[in-house]
Amino acid sequence: SPLLEHVALGGGQDASQVTTTAGQAGKFEVLFYHKIYKEMFGTVRGHFGPLNFVAFSPNGKSFATGGEDGYVRIHHFDKDYFHTKYA
Repeated sequence: SPLLEHVALGGGQDASQVTTTAGQAGKFEVLFYHKIYKEMFGTVRGHFGPLNFVAFSPNGKSFATGGEDGYVRIHHFDKDYFHTKYA
């Protein structure tokens, strides 16, 4: 993230197995980790296939994902994202 010490990761199972697996089992989600504490603190679901990219916006207030399902999704962070402190 351009604003916080966060990393976003995406992926999912192999594309050849997508048609035989429910979306929840395929792990088609974005995982958020704190760069310093190395702890996962959130996930965002929304795709029906593996994710090909995850990118933060330059202002750090949103992020975009693109997947093999053919969709590009824009996600906006709520206010809590910017004000939550990690111990």
